[in-house]
Amino acid sequence: MSRPLCTRCLRPESHCLCALIPSLSCRTRVVVLQHPSESRHALNTARLAVLGLAGARRVVGERFEPSDWAAPGYAPRLLFPGPAAEVLHPGYGQDLDQPIQLIVPDGTWGHARKLLHINPELAALPRVMLPPGLTTRYRVRHADIPGALSTIEAVTHALNAIEAPMNVDALLRPFEALIDGQIEGMGEDLYARHHLQRKVPWR
Repeated sequence: MSRPLCTRCLRPESHCLCALIPSLSCRTRVVVLQHPSESRHALNTARLAVLGLAGARRVVGERFEPSDWAAPGYAPRLLFPGPAAEVLHPGYGQDLDQPIQLIVPDGTWGHARKLLHINPELAALPRVMLPPGLTTRYRVRHADIPGALSTIEAVTHALNAIEAPMNVDALLRPFEALIDGQIEGMGEDLYARHHLQRKVPWR
């Protein structure tokens, strides 16, 4: 028999994360464009990010219309690396006339690249990227490229830069509890064999 799930965080009721999810308000609005395969994953950090941010949205699909990411009165910025992407820094965007609408593709790097390939209007948006050297706390999934972060980590780092001196690290509380619970569930020996001993980067 399946365990009853919390209708909000979709975790088993015995491991509900809602008490740890903050309610943060900031000038920047966040919209996550999530590949369908990621929406079915048990470790869905994008859902936690959206639940913790007032006004944030998550749209699941592969093809999107501008209405899915655009918002009147906001300057769109696509959080995705590229040659023309601006590196986020504390106070980024303070010289803009409008607050930022941060658009975040969610999925593996392959899925994210596919989303941009089949949505040229999305790919044409001005891009921003995180500074190099950040490391993930996502200790139970493995990255497909070095330096990759989970979506909730990427959103947190991005907002800490744009909203400085405001800090949104509270967004990571349910994420860290989720990871700790996964490690506890698999046991220290299994975790060590499959994660600590693998010399590959995390995602």
